[in-house]
Amino acid sequence: QVQLVESGGGLAQPGGSLRLSCAASGFTFSDHAMSWARQAPGKGLEWVSGIYHDGSETYYQYSVKGRFTISRDNAKNRVYLQMNSLKPEDTALYYCFRDWGTSGYRGQGTQVTVSS
Repeated sequence: QVQLVESGGGLAQPGGSLRLSCAASGFTFSDHAMSWARQAPGKGLEWVSGIYHDGSETYYQYSVKGRFTISRDNAKNRVYLQMNSLKPEDTALYYCFRDWGTSGYRGQGTQVTVSS
């Protein structure tokens, strides 16, 4: 069965960095695009970034472009989200999704809190 397990969240100061990781199993990872989305307290799910199955193209929501970088390692079945210049408004539960969008398989999430 499809499994996605996120890790790497935690507490960061404004301006700091975190690197999220998502370990995938139960499907042919290199055949699928992958996405990251987040849900802030009291708000809906928000797509953040996506990457093609082969890593050839990446896409970002406007509020994170230039600060976040998505990447993947198909040999390790992992997708990553490097988050730099973090802001308090980046505080959310971050999810890894298989494929584009936010309606498919997802993990349990990893909490990111940005606060001084």
